[in-house]
Amino acid sequence: MKKTDHSRRKFLQQSAMAAAAITIIPRHVLGGKGYIAPSDVLNVGFIGTGKLVNGYFKQFGKLPEIHLMAACDIYQEKLSKFKQAVDEFYSEKTGKSNYSECKVFSDYHELLDLDEIDAVIVATPDHWHAIPSIDAMKAGKDLYCEKPLAHTVKEGRKMVEAASKYGRVVQTGSMQRSNRDFRHACELVRNGYVGEIKQVIVSVGDPAVACDLPKQPTPEGLDWDRWIGPAPMHTFHEDLAPVYGAEPWPMWRRYREFGGGILSDWGAHMFDIAQWGLGMDESGPVKFIPPEDPKAVRGLKMIYANGVEMIHDDFDRGWAVRFIGSEGVLDVSRSFLDSKPEHIAVTEIKSGDTHLYYSDNHYQDWVDAIKKRSVPVTGVETGHRSASVCNLANIAYQLQRTLEWDPVKEKFKGDGEANKLRTKKYRKPYTL
Repeated sequence: MKKTDHSRRKFLQQSAMAAAAITIIPRHVLGGKGYIAPSDVLNVGFIGTGKLVNGYFKQFGKLPEIHLMAACDIYQEKLSKFKQAVDEFYSEKTGKSNYSECKVFSDYHELLDLDEIDAVIVATPDHWHAIPSIDAMKAGKDLYCEKPLAHTVKEGRKMVEAASKYGRVVQTGSMQRSNRDFRHACELVRNGYVGEIKQVIVSVGDPAVACDLPKQPTPEGLDWDRWIGPAPMHTFHEDLAPVYGAEPWPMWRRYREFGGGILSDWGAHMFDIAQWGLGMDESGPVKFIPPEDPKAVRGLKMIYANGVEMIHDDFDRGWAVRFIGSEGVLDVSRSFLDSKPEHIAVTEIKSGDTHLYYSDNHYQDWVDAIKKRSVPVTGVETGHRSASVCNLANIAYQLQRTLEWDPVKEKFKGDGEANKLRTKKYRKPYTL
């Protein structure tokens, strides 16, 4: 990487002592080819074992330097099924037919109390990201936190401060930065191959709404009070937490009490790429202009200090990002990278150009950063700033008025009501 940003330099200074405390025994000293020294293996615990985790825990587990050691959930059936899946995975991997070493807890504090745990993966609903993440960092654990990093702007800043204070490595689960097409698109933009960028269109889903779901019976084995946690109390509904084995994704993400709408759920991927391409990883828009129709769920304009306009809108290609410059248009998503004119998208980045952080495996990148005590591809400041774009966009849709934002002070200018929405009320005893 040719340019080292401020947050990476600051992190390296602040985590020097943490790095000095880690002793990695070279593999060639302790064993032959393929041998992983015990000091090279990270013992990892999961906080949250829902649908997402069951889909990707093997991405962590197949890394030779990671051992999935423990898990926590307040839904006992999900927790027991997760343990079964992990134990079966290691039975196959190790050849031990009776492998049963994954420890399980209903209280994440007990997981954090395990001295042998080196790092944790937080994969809870958004409203439960910040509290266990900060507790984990305080307990000396490095952190992988699912996207969006934080439920509010102030939560995100607190997470950044905790990572700095405790010298922890944090990777945000915005894994598109470890994808070749997204990186190449952003390098094309950064190096001027699309010309001067005038506008960026980010196509993702609707902003958050208030939860109005009716009451349903709470499933046996689910501690609903702790699922709600710091959020306002609401009765159980299967849309928020589907019973184990249900096909749909849990839709707590639709409601502002628990998530940030699909605008935030997918925006933490796509606004993140827009920020990367624009070089705004430590900043953000300075003005938010909602659509004139108060019922509209598209059309919000976000203006950066340099005049670039970012619009939350559809352009009929699914969830994607479109960079519009003086030399052409560049579209990128998980399914395509193309441009008009066509030659832009296939242009090779020259050796003398700006090259962005290279990662082709988001999970391995986290492991490597932990061992080097460095900032990974989607570090805590980056994750916070991308989540902030989503959080601020939701505030603008909710208040339906133009808002001016100071990305340095992280405050709205002259709008007390909007500033109150940078945080939330926490239900006791689940306080930040």
